[in-house]
Amino acid sequence: MSLLSEVKEKLVGKNLTIILPEGEDERVVSAARILKEEGLVNPLVLTKGFDLEGLDYIDIDKADIEDMTQAFVERRKGKIDEEGARKLLKEDPNYFGTLLVYMKKADGLVSGANHSTSSTVRPALQIIKMKEPYKKTSGVFVMLKDSERYIFSDCGINIAPTAEDLAENAIISNETAKTFGIDDPKIAMLSFSTKGSAQSEETERVIEATRLAKEANPDLVIDGELQFDAAFVPSVGEKKAPGSPVAGHANVFIFPSLEAGNIGYKIAQRLGGFKALGPILQGLKAPVNDLSRGCSVEDVVELVYLTAAQAI
Repeated sequence: MSLLSEVKEKLVGKNLTIILPEGEDERVVSAARILKEEGLVNPLVLTKGFDLEGLDYIDIDKADIEDMTQAFVERRKGKIDEEGARKLLKEDPNYFGTLLVYMKKADGLVSGANHSTSSTVRPALQIIKMKEPYKKTSGVFVMLKDSERYIFSDCGINIAPTAEDLAENAIISNETAKTFGIDDPKIAMLSFSTKGSAQSEETERVIEATRLAKEANPDLVIDGELQFDAAFVPSVGEKKAPGSPVAGHANVFIFPSLEAGNIGYKIAQRLGGFKALGPILQGLKAPVNDLSRGCSVEDVVELVYLTAAQAI
């Protein structure tokens, strides 16, 4: 069964609402109509000064935002006043939509068709915030090809993660893998070195991250530092990391930097023929996810379903 089919099965009867803040974008509106027709998720589209016949929508220009304003000011604890809160809510649909999620008027949000990643992520970090004890969100791709399914992280958020960041990423990615149908996550902490074949500040960071992740969650099936071939190819894993519980069988790959992760998933996508679903943001108290500005209608529909799955 495909990942999307699995997700759709989980969503039957859940009646979850996902905010789509970019009602001015034809791709987003078309996706909302498909979602509405399929009936598994309720898309709630935000507009500014226009109606969308046949869809559930909120026209921000006409909306009463007094309760939202007070909730915004309270949540930001002195970092914004009422005037500033009203201005942001009226001008920025991402803030408006994110606050609806925080106030439990919706279960998640998908944006990015017309906004940068930072414009989508910033309101989520300020308003929804991270689950305890996590400190930083990270961007995961679910990589799919025929029956193969893998998690790649971080491919979208943190440029130069510390050992603590990498460890946290591994722990959260373990949960994400299970959410998206990888029942037995095997986590590879990737590097250009396998078990001391090279030594540098970079490799030591990955070794320390692996130690920290094991210490924080002894049940993780995790190993590092591993080169990608040692993590993925059984014969190479046996040779380079004999006795490893992960080498040669990894299905969750933690990249040592955003540069490596972003390049890695795009190589797998363009040369390897994998479908890359995401980026899916991890660790938030409620799901908010970011589209590519080059997204298709299909991309929007799929990411809404994945976002809803995170909210279950």
